Amino acid sequence: MEHLTAGGFSLIGLQLDRKTYNEGGQSGRDCGFLWQKFEKENFYARIPGKLSDEVFAVYFDYEGDHTQPYSYFIGCRVDNAADVPEGMTSLHIPEDNYTRLTAHGRMPDCVAGKWNEIWESQIGRRYTYDFEVYGETSKDWTNATVDILLSSSRVSGN
Repeated sequence: MEHLTAGGFSLIGLQLDRKTYNEGGQSGRDCGFLWQKFEKENFYARIPGKLSDEVFAVYFDYEGDHTQPYSYFIGCRVDNAADVPEGMTSLHIPEDNYTRLTAHGRMPDCVAGKWNEIWESQIGRRYTYDFEVYGETSKDWTNATVDILLSSSRVSGN
């Protein structure tokens, strides 16, 4: 676990058309559906002005803690001047204090397992913008590494 300052960038991609929630596995179904759409309809290739190959999955607009509804978004980091294509949306991740954890193992189980650990932990979360970063190390689904950044009440360096 590492505490750092991050954010201050824009994304273009897809957002769920309604909020989701963790109870009864609903978020797994909803988020999985959005990932399938993102992949199947090749949204990655259609995002203009990408600044990297990374894909971000963002949890935001929380109505409380992790037991309450929240919004979900999948997209790529883009130049702030990039135009948003029809059928997509943009999202700005503000600069903030974050706690970084890393999921290792078989996808998507390693990420789901890390979220279960997070929910049971005493990490001082702020429930503003939390995000997963899928880069080069996440492509081997048998041995993936995915960073998860949680909006945190801790100041970097502490």
